[in-house]
Amino acid sequence: MKRWHVIALVLVLAGVGAYFYFYRGFRLGAGGLSGAGNEVAGSAQMSWQTISRPDDGFKVELPADPKETQIPAYNELGGTEPVRMLYASPDADTMFALAWSDNPPVARVNHRAPDLTLDQARDGMLARTQTTLASESKTVDQGFPARDITAKNSGGGLLQARFVLVNDRLYTLMALFPSTKARHEQDVVRFYNSFSPSGISTTLPSAPPKG
Repeated sequence: MKRWHVIALVLVLAGVGAYFYFYRGFRLGAGGLSGAGNEVAGSAQMSWQTISRPDDGFKVELPADPKETQIPAYNELGGTEPVRMLYASPDADTMFALAWSDNPPVARVNHRAPDLTLDQARDGMLARTQTTLASESKTVDQGFPARDITAKNSGGGLLQARFVLVNDRLYTLMALFPSTKARHEQDVVRFYNSFSPSGISTTLPSAPPKG
């Protein structure tokens, strides 16, 4: 049975009522976040690495060798826009990822209102991962509006995410586990706390032209 592997790599980004192509074709709830993986109480073997990406406006730590992908996501006009992501899997059942998108559709259709943008990003993630919201909190990450959520699916798989809206850029940090037992709070806290946005332009690009 397939477990986490590298699944649903952009399960969140724009949450605009469109859908996304998923790396390797896996989706949460369809052989991915199944909860059928190892129910071990111990955490995965973490080997934390600092990734500094000044050109992309952030620094973050990931618990294994990072990989990068870019996936086309449909927007509100029927075209596609790039979604970029770094991800790391310390074992076959666990994944940490950071995805980002400039001026994403979810922000544009909500006129860049922070609460509405984060609400729709949350709803898009829950719908696409077939998970149910277990908890949510509004927060601020280094002065920027943010939203933390925990979600579960029917198989017991666990998804934790933090959305951070930094001017015109939406970042999404994700931690995915096969079960609650496989999750360790200190790993998620370290991941979240390691994220540092920097050098983000305050000039908002225009929406893509119609037609």
